[in-house]
Amino acid sequence: MRLISTLLFSMTLPVAALADASSVPDVAMLYQTQCQSCHGVNRLGGTGPALLPESLGRIKPEEVRKVIQDGRPASQMAAFGTLLNGEDIDALVSYLYTPAEVPPTWQDADIRASHRLFADPGQLPDSPQHTADPLNLFVVVEAGNHHVRILDGDSFEELTRFQSHFALHGGPKFSPDGRFVYFASRDGWISKYDLHNLTMIAEVRAGLNTRNLAVSNDGRWVLVGNYLPGNLVVLDARDLSLVKPIPTVGSDGTPSRVSAVYTAPQRDSFVVALKDVQEVWELSYAGQPDFAPRRIIAADYLDDFSFTPDYRYLLATSRKAKGGQVIDLDTGKALTDIPLPGMPHLGSGIYWQRDGKWVFATPNISQGLISVLDLDTWELIKEIPTEGPGFFMRSHENSPYAWTDVFFGPNNDAIHLIDKQTLEVAHTLRPVPGKNAAHVEFTRDGRHLLLSIWDEDGALLVLDSETLEEVKRIPMNKPSGKYNVGNKIGFVEGTSH
Repeated sequence: MRLISTLLFSMTLPVAALADASSVPDVAMLYQTQCQSCHGVNRLGGTGPALLPESLGRIKPEEVRKVIQDGRPASQMAAFGTLLNGEDIDALVSYLYTPAEVPPTWQDADIRASHRLFADPGQLPDSPQHTADPLNLFVVVEAGNHHVRILDGDSFEELTRFQSHFALHGGPKFSPDGRFVYFASRDGWISKYDLHNLTMIAEVRAGLNTRNLAVSNDGRWVLVGNYLPGNLVVLDARDLSLVKPIPTVGSDGTPSRVSAVYTAPQRDSFVVALKDVQEVWELSYAGQPDFAPRRIIAADYLDDFSFTPDYRYLLATSRKAKGGQVIDLDTGKALTDIPLPGMPHLGSGIYWQRDGKWVFATPNISQGLISVLDLDTWELIKEIPTEGPGFFMRSHENSPYAWTDVFFGPNNDAIHLIDKQTLEVAHTLRPVPGKNAAHVEFTRDGRHLLLSIWDEDGALLVLDSETLEEVKRIPMNKPSGKYNVGNKIGFVEGTSH
């Protein structure tokens, strides 16, 4: 991450600004006088987000420079272009992308001190205080200006819009009944929101750099996976109070970051992939859990992953296998490697039935192809060429198509519709030529779908899933994840876990 940040930085800023931050004698004081009151001592965050290389890894330095100079609309971030000259801003950007001299820490006391309870769900009505179908709501993360929108999935009217924490993860998770939604920001803030009463319930900062979170299918627990510090954090799902941290240390004593955390509802457990050790952990939450990890030794370091429909098998990205790896969660054994070239994005893969058999398809973030696997034999059925690397695939049991974007490269305005039986590209749409089209999600009945136009001057498009015609366009600033409550809590075919 630091190397990527450095390379991006070197391509976008003047040579004079590339000097080590220590060569600019007043840059630390510049941060202290101009930034610290909002972004915290040691850049750990406060009312504003953390400003550490680990937190800024997904943001290009020129974007950070622009925000410092011009501020950020609809936020507390003021413009400093009239207070700081160009050299000062360049030095400050360099400083923010420089690792801290002392590695930052986040202890139990810090988590507890950050905890905020805004409302008691027990004192709120337990039925929806709006007229929309509670299982056909969409929760939309508007990444470009750090807001969340709640949409009625029948009328596509907005019920409410509220500000989120910085760099919210695009994949919120829901309580089993769909009443509550849980968010994770990249700089560690976990939030609980009541969709019946359209109000925030609680929040807590569980880490400094968070990968994602999962909610147990009994609604009792939230598990947070962190890059910094490398650990897992168990929270009480009722109020987000701290239950226990779990250091992610391999059996050989190697500390690790967390690659991914998901719930396996049929197993009453959380499944965790570790980034820096060759292990998968399963943590049962049945009964009165102690959350002691069951260690499954993998044949490689694993990144994101997906499950088979019965949640017995794990399909995980494997760098060594140059594709993927199948792990039997019942036996704890790595079964086989999967022949997947490039860099498959298995966490966004989907499955469906073809000729009476389950197949699994995954996009690829480094090559223009979709790989389709037979889930009985693990054999590659077909590689479907696309116009470029993609990031998301989605479908619905009532749709004949698997929809996949071309997120990366010059053809990122295209969306491919793949016939789920013939495995051929049936249609290629360009909803807004020249603008990045990404991430489809269906309404609960599959009759309509929402598609993001990933641009500052972007939109959320509502399409008729049969005619493929645009029904409505809702202007938005980089709409990211947008998840349907009913589809998510039902773990339905064609959506992500």
